[in-house]
Amino acid sequence: MTVFSRLREDIAAARTHDPAARSNAEVFLAYSGLHAVWSYRVANRLWRAGLRLPARLLSQVTRFLTGIEIHPGATIGRRLFIDHGMGVVIGETAVLGDDVMLYHAVTLGGKSRHGHARGVRRHPFLDDGVTVGAGAKVLGPITIGAWSTIGSNAVVTKSAPPRSLLVGVPATIRPQSPETVESARGGTLEPEYYL
Repeated sequence: MTVFSRLREDIAAARTHDPAARSNAEVFLAYSGLHAVWSYRVANRLWRAGLRLPARLLSQVTRFLTGIEIHPGATIGRRLFIDHGMGVVIGETAVLGDDVMLYHAVTLGGKSRHGHARGVRRHPFLDDGVTVGAGAKVLGPITIGAWSTIGSNAVVTKSAPPRSLLVGVPATIRPQSPETVESARGGTLEPEYYL
């Protein structure tokens, strides 16, 4: 996939997820979540090439400009959309599948001071299509199954199967209705709760 086709795909994903988006130009110029993802891609290439300090410096400049901190060592799939974005933190060993959506103030972090050994996964894995509501904290080397939804301000410390709804502090797992899953995929049905 070329750089330009990837940019077009990201812009299309933003317009799909955000009904306030009025044009491709607006999304390209004004969406800090996309700017952070695009900067992450450059930083991630530097990181994988062994240029760790430049990668970290780029991620810190991006954090300053956008309010979004994505560690260059994280693994992120296609069409990640970060809505509003301010305060989002994605840790070094986090893995995000395709079509993940994060709202503002989400933390994908570690939960132990003792798990800092190199090569040890300390951060969550979000499978394809996961949506994480504003202010939610997803902590530790857990797995959130595909097309799951994490409610606003939930604190998630345990893995969840696909199509789960996670709400509360600590989060409890509930199955989602098929209508909610279709809505997350871009359908017209609205879920019964607000993220």
